[in-house]
Amino acid sequence: MLHTREAWALAAVGRTAAFRRATAQARGALAHATTDQDPYWIAYFDEAELAGVTGGRLLELARRHPHEHAHTAAEEIRMALDQRGPEANRSHALDWIGLAECHVLVGDVTGAVDNTHHAVDAAAHTQSGRVRKQLAQLYPYTVGRDIPGPLREARNQIRDLPAT
Repeated sequence: MLHTREAWALAAVGRTAAFRRATAQARGALAHATTDQDPYWIAYFDEAELAGVTGGRLLELARRHPHEHAHTAAEEIRMALDQRGPEANRSHALDWIGLAECHVLVGDVTGAVDNTHHAVDAAAHTQSGRVRKQLAQLYPYTVGRDIPGPLREARNQIRDLPAT
C-alpha cells in the first residue's frame, strides 16, 4: 500500500518512469504478502484495489498525455472492476467514472457514454462525496456546442443524480 502511495505522488508530478517503478514494487510486495502478519486495517488492499489505484493514477497521467496513458489506465480500471466484489459500491462507481473519462480522453464517445451510464447507476447506490466530486470532474467533458447528443444525454444523467 505504501508503494502505491509513492506511485500516486510520482504520478501527480508527472514522473512516469518512477511511477512505473513504484507500481512494480507494489505488485511485488502484494504478491509476497502474508495476511497473517497484516494489521486489520489493511485487509481491503488486494489485487482489485491495486488495479484500481494504478488505473486512477494512470488516468491522472492521461489527463496530460492521453494517447500515452489512457488505454493502459482503462485496462487497469477494467481489471479492478472485474475483481471487485458486489459490496464495493463506492469503488465500482469511482472505477466507472474513471473508465468513462479514459474513453473521453481518447475520443471514444460511445465508450464514454456507456461508462458514464454505468457510473451514474453505481453512484446512485452510494452517498460518497468523493463519488459526487469525481462525477463533477467528468461533467465538463459533456459540455459545449460540439458535444455529440449521446454525451449531452449522459450529462443530464450526471446532473440529475444529486437530486436523487
